[in-house]
Amino acid sequence: MGKNIIHVTDSTFEEEVLKSDTPVMVDYWAEWCGPCRAIAPVLEELADEYNGKLIVAKMDVDQNQSTPQKYAVRGIPTLMIFRNGDVIGTKVGQASKSQLSVFIDSTI
Repeated sequence: MGKNIIHVTDSTFEEEVLKSDTPVMVDYWAEWCGPCRAIAPVLEELADEYNGKLIVAKMDVDQNQSTPQKYAVRGIPTLMIFRNGDVIGTKVGQASKSQLSVFIDSTI
């Protein structure tokens, strides 16, 4: 796991994501999800590249069900960028590093 990726849970979500001064991109994922595992190394690279500008967080949807339900996560992987407690961007499904960079740059 990348040193710049944090893990959030239903109980830490508000403090680590909603109250963060830095935009946070949450990766809703599950251990059994192939596309989720496929983008994990890309997210680690992005967490390093955007360090200081964007926090990358992962949330296991099997172990944390109330937060994904609250934000209507229907498919995984789902990436949501939060700023000041609000969702400012959502991307569902597997994407390349360049696609994710464009998503992040156009959102934050």
